[in-house]
Amino acid sequence: MADSPASAPRFLAPAQVAELLAIEVDEVVALVVTGRLRGAKLGSPARWRVEESSIADYLEEQTEESRRMALWRQADEASFPEVWGTQRRP
Repeated sequence: MADSPASAPRFLAPAQVAELLAIEVDEVVALVVTGRLRGAKLGSPARWRVEESSIADYLEEQTEESRRMALWRQADEASFPEVWGTQRRP
């Protein structure tokens, strides 16, 4: 039995994805090529298409990376000697 159209993945053109993410089309294609967005060349002639659901996954990944970087910066700032009272004295 074939999947219903509602459960079939929806594909977007790189220009549509670029608009959603506020980046350049070339960046979208690079994200597909590196595997950070799921996509493929479809149709005849073959054109890049991006699986819509991969956009949410990519944004989650970016959000988590930003969160981790913020935590790292916060920990790095807290490790300054003056915070711990080990500042050199003249």
